[in-house]
Amino acid sequence: MDNTNHTTEHRKGQHLLNEERHEIEVRLKDGWTVYRIAKHLGRPYNTIKNEIKRGTVSLYNGKQKRYKADEGKRVYKENRSNCRRVNRCLQVSRFLMYVVDKFKSDKKWSLDAAFGAALKSGKFRREEIVCTKTLYNYVNLGLLPIKNIDLPEKLSRNTKTKKSRENKRILGTSIEERPENVESRTEFGHWEADTVLGKKDEGEPCVLTLVERMTRMCLWVKAANHTAEAIQSVLESVMAYFGEQKNEVFKTITGDNGSEFADLSLLEDGTLKVYFTHPYSSWEKGTNECHNRMLRRFIPNGKSISDYTADEICFFADCINGLPRKILGYCTPEELFETQLDLIYTV
Repeated sequence: MDNTNHTTEHRKGQHLLNEERHEIEVRLKDGWTVYRIAKHLGRPYNTIKNEIKRGTVSLYNGKQKRYKADEGKRVYKENRSNCRRVNRCLQVSRFLMYVVDKFKSDKKWSLDAAFGAALKSGKFRREEIVCTKTLYNYVNLGLLPIKNIDLPEKLSRNTKTKKSRENKRILGTSIEERPENVESRTEFGHWEADTVLGKKDEGEPCVLTLVERMTRMCLWVKAANHTAEAIQSVLESVMAYFGEQKNEVFKTITGDNGSEFADLSLLEDGTLKVYFTHPYSSWEKGTNECHNRMLRRFIPNGKSISDYTADEICFFADCINGLPRKILGYCTPEELFETQLDLIYTV
């Protein structure tokens, strides 16, 4: 072959051909440099350099070294046969069994919660586990006995834009006046409040949902109905539970402009401050909204709240508060909340 007219085109990443190895052998005998051979073949310099290194053999009792195309091909094939990646699922099978067990438990752990708990507890070495994204990939590929329909958060994302609506009702101090330390979540004692309905029947019980912004601790309490009087009564009983230190546990409460919070400002006593989000702006208390979606794992839309006892609803909250959270360094809200209470009650 007339090598001066070599016109073979190569795709990026394509392995060397056997004909190219023989040409390398010939050109080295002719005294060509590695750079010249690489340019002639249209290959990267390091590709040719590594090939020569692989195929070089010792001759005459080690007194001379020379590149042999056949040796380069043999070593290449040997390396290729050893480079197959061991199925990662098999390597981490014990961890995957742990994740599935946690996911299917009554506490309804998320995949990320299971990953974080495994990482933090030290039950597995780092190389024995895979990250959250890989777990979701395994679900998509059908490698785990979990389906996408079993992942409520994954299927509930709503990307539709909504038109803003005007609402003239302003129940109290606007969220715009809320202090910076509340926004930054650097101080304990700032809560978001909302209610969750089952059926929209008159007189139907509801669940008052409270979430502490720093620790993400949620309190879910059953209320007799959706009226302002019922919600106010439940709120007062929850706050009274913390005794004389209640004003250190409840420094601010942020609600929306729903009629059930019409009397919320009456809780202000010089220490506790109450704020209200803008109308139709649920994202302004997004932490609470997120926890409300978690509550729907236990109480689906349209299911009557009267079908559940107050103790059962508290149990649901305990399950969520016991989930390790990535945003909390895989601590649980319950752990962080108890730490803050210890600081308050030991003073």
